[in-house]
Amino acid sequence: MAKVTKGRYTAALAERPDAVTFLIGMRVNRVTAVHRWLPVAMAMPRMLAELAKRPELGLLGYRSYVSGRVVMVVQYWNSIEQLNAYARDSERLHLPAWRAFNKKVRDSGVVGIFHETYRVTPGSFETVYGNMPPFGLAAATTLVPAGTVGQSAAKRLDPSAADDPAVAPY
Repeated sequence: MAKVTKGRYTAALAERPDAVTFLIGMRVNRVTAVHRWLPVAMAMPRMLAELAKRPELGLLGYRSYVSGRVVMVVQYWNSIEQLNAYARDSERLHLPAWRAFNKKVRDSGVVGIFHETYRVTPGSFETVYGNMPPFGLAAATTLVPAGTVGQSAAKRLDPSAADDPAVAPY
């Protein structure tokens, strides 16, 4: 069980100019077509294992979620350049899996796929974690006491904003 960090914390990019949050997932549209969607579902764990063994490829951390027919992985990357390089590298698992998906499943409607990419730069994000183990962006980058960046969400998002929290921080 992960150790709880008591108090209020936030994520800091520390010495990096930015990071990337990447949401990727699939939705099973026809549950009974297991032979068509299962290979899509099985590709991601293999890619994550590959990336975990090769930190120089740029993946900082990830967490997987399941909600009904949707499976999603929230990934944190060191840079957009490293994410794109991995996606296009024929020596890695992603590109062959993408090609196989397009060949076998693409427009069948059996399974849907999605991704969203967000560049995270200082002053463009806000996080807070209260009495949590390291989580999300903070687990992938640097966990710092919230007060060092700002007690209010407005201050954490904009360093020039007034630091006027709606509720007294604990």
